[in-house]
Amino acid sequence: MLREDINNALKDAMKAGDKLRVSTLRLVNSALKNADIEARGQSKAALSDDDLLSLLQKMIKQRQESVELYQKGGRAELAAQERAEIEIIAAYLPKQMSDAEAKAAIAAVVKDVGAAGMKDMGKVMAALKERHAGKMDFGKASPIVKALLAG
Repeated sequence: MLREDINNALKDAMKAGDKLRVSTLRLVNSALKNADIEARGQSKAALSDDDLLSLLQKMIKQRQESVELYQKGGRAELAAQERAEIEIIAAYLPKQMSDAEAKAAIAAVVKDVGAAGMKDMGKVMAALKERHAGKMDFGKASPIVKALLAG
Protein backbone atom coordinates (compact mmCIF):
# COMPACT_ATOMS: atom_id res chain seq x y z
CA MET A 1 0.00 0.00 0.00
CA LEU A 2 2.64 2.53 1.07
CA ARG A 3 4.96 1.33 -1.71
CA GLU A 4 2.23 1.94 -4.28
CA ASP A 5 1.65 5.45 -2.94
CA ILE A 6 5.35 6.24 -3.24
CA ASN A 7 5.63 4.76 -6.74
CA ASN A 8 2.53 6.64 -7.92
CA ALA A 9 3.89 9.87 -6.45
CA LEU A 10 7.18 9.24 -8.23
CA LYS A 11 5.39 8.84 -11.57
CA ASP A 12 3.39 12.02 -10.96
CA ALA A 13 6.54 13.94 -10.02
CA MET A 14 8.29 12.72 -13.18
CA LYS A 15 5.36 13.87 -15.33
CA ALA A 16 5.33 17.24 -13.54
CA GLY A 17 9.10 17.67 -13.90
CA ASP A 18 9.59 18.13 -10.14
CA LYS A 19 13.28 17.23 -9.92
CA LEU A 20 13.62 17.44 -6.13
CA ARG A 21 10.58 15.24 -5.53
CA VAL A 22 11.76 12.74 -8.17
CA SER A 23 15.24 12.46 -6.68
CA THR A 24 13.92 12.19 -3.12
CA LEU A 25 11.37 9.51 -3.99
CA ARG A 26 14.03 7.60 -5.90
CA LEU A 27 16.18 7.68 -2.75
CA VAL A 28 13.23 6.34 -0.76
CA ASN A 29 12.63 3.55 -3.31
CA SER A 30 16.31 2.68 -3.25
CA ALA A 31 16.31 2.46 0.55
CA LEU A 32 13.19 0.26 0.43
CA LYS A 33 14.76 -2.09 -2.10
CA ASN A 34 17.99 -2.31 -0.09
CA ALA A 35 16.02 -3.14 3.05
CA ASP A 36 14.05 -5.81 1.15
CA ILE A 37 17.28 -7.36 -0.14
CA GLU A 38 18.74 -7.33 3.37
CA ALA A 39 15.58 -8.97 4.75
CA ARG A 40 15.71 -11.67 2.07
CA GLY A 41 19.34 -12.33 2.93
CA GLN A 42 18.18 -13.04 6.49
CA SER A 43 15.34 -15.27 5.21
CA LYS A 44 12.67 -12.77 6.24
CA ALA A 45 9.60 -11.69 4.31
CA ALA A 46 9.38 -8.39 2.45
CA LEU A 47 9.02 -5.36 4.68
CA SER A 48 5.59 -4.60 6.11
CA ASP A 49 4.13 -1.10 6.11
CA ASP A 50 5.21 -0.70 9.76
CA ASP A 51 8.79 -1.58 8.78
CA LEU A 52 8.58 0.91 5.93
CA LEU A 53 7.39 3.61 8.33
CA SER A 54 10.37 3.05 10.61
CA LEU A 55 12.67 3.17 7.57
CA LEU A 56 11.14 6.50 6.53
CA GLN A 57 11.58 7.85 10.06
CA LYS A 58 15.22 6.79 9.96
CA MET A 59 15.68 8.64 6.66
CA ILE A 60 14.13 11.77 8.16
CA LYS A 61 16.37 11.54 11.22
CA GLN A 62 19.45 11.28 8.98
CA ARG A 63 18.38 14.41 7.12
CA GLN A 64 17.71 16.29 10.36
CA GLU A 65 21.25 15.49 11.49
CA SER A 66 22.55 16.68 8.12
CA VAL A 67 20.61 19.95 8.46
CA GLU A 68 22.33 20.61 11.81
CA LEU A 69 25.76 19.89 10.35
CA TYR A 70 25.14 22.07 7.29
CA GLN A 71 23.94 24.94 9.47
CA LYS A 72 27.02 24.71 11.67
CA GLY A 73 29.15 24.67 8.53
CA GLY A 74 27.42 27.72 7.06
CA ARG A 75 25.90 25.79 4.14
CA ALA A 76 22.36 27.18 4.17
CA GLU A 77 21.55 26.00 0.63
CA LEU A 78 22.33 22.37 1.51
CA ALA A 79 20.37 22.64 4.76
CA ALA A 80 17.38 23.96 2.79
CA GLN A 81 17.58 21.03 0.37
CA GLU A 82 17.64 18.54 3.27
CA ARG A 83 14.60 20.27 4.83
CA ALA A 84 12.74 19.99 1.51
CA GLU A 85 13.55 16.26 1.39
CA ILE A 86 12.29 15.88 4.97
CA GLU A 87 8.95 17.44 3.96
CA ILE A 88 8.60 15.09 1.00
CA ILE A 89 9.40 11.97 3.05
CA ALA A 90 7.27 13.07 6.02
CA ALA A 91 4.21 13.23 3.76
CA TYR A 92 4.18 9.41 3.81
CA LEU A 93 4.18 9.14 7.60
CA PRO A 94 1.03 9.22 9.69
CA LYS A 95 0.41 12.39 11.69
CA GLN A 96 2.94 12.53 14.51
CA MET A 97 1.73 12.59 18.11
CA SER A 98 2.07 15.80 20.06
CA ASP A 99 4.30 15.75 23.15
CA ALA A 100 1.24 15.54 25.40
CA GLU A 101 -0.26 12.66 23.40
CA ALA A 102 3.08 10.85 23.45
CA LYS A 103 3.42 11.23 27.23
CA ALA A 104 -0.12 9.90 27.73
CA ALA A 105 0.51 6.94 25.40
CA ILE A 106 3.78 6.14 27.18
CA ALA A 107 2.12 6.27 30.59
CA ALA A 108 -0.63 3.96 29.35
CA VAL A 109 1.88 1.44 27.97
CA VAL A 110 3.92 1.52 31.20
CA LYS A 111 0.73 0.73 33.11
CA ASP A 112 -0.46 -1.95 30.63
CA VAL A 113 2.88 -3.73 30.60
CA GLY A 114 3.16 -3.51 34.37
CA ALA A 115 6.63 -2.01 34.15
CA ALA A 116 8.15 -1.54 37.58
CA GLY A 117 11.65 -0.29 36.91
CA MET A 118 14.46 0.28 34.44
CA LYS A 119 14.73 -3.45 33.80
CA ASP A 120 11.36 -3.21 31.98
CA MET A 121 12.51 -0.44 29.60
CA GLY A 122 12.93 -2.83 26.66
CA LYS A 123 9.47 -4.29 27.19
CA VAL A 124 7.92 -0.81 27.27
CA MET A 125 9.78 0.38 24.15
CA ALA A 126 8.81 -2.78 22.23
CA ALA A 127 5.15 -2.28 23.13
CA LEU A 128 5.33 1.39 22.11
CA LYS A 129 6.85 0.50 18.74
CA GLU A 130 4.17 -2.12 18.20
CA ARG A 131 1.27 0.19 19.06
CA HIS A 132 2.51 3.54 17.75
CA ALA A 133 4.83 2.79 14.83
CA GLY A 134 5.23 5.83 12.61
CA LYS A 135 3.29 8.11 14.94
CA MET A 136 5.87 8.64 17.68
CA ASP A 137 9.50 9.77 17.71
CA PHE A 138 11.08 6.99 19.76
CA GLY A 139 14.24 9.04 20.28
CA LYS A 140 12.13 11.51 22.26
CA ALA A 141 10.07 8.74 23.87
CA SER A 142 13.06 6.99 25.42
CA PRO A 143 13.91 9.72 27.98
CA ILE A 144 10.23 9.98 28.93
CA VAL A 145 10.08 6.23 29.54
CA LYS A 146 13.28 6.41 31.60
CA ALA A 147 11.87 9.22 33.70
CA LEU A 148 8.64 7.33 34.35
CA LEU A 149 10.42 4.10 35.23
CA ALA A 150 13.02 5.80 37.43
CA GLY A 151 10.46 7.83 39.36
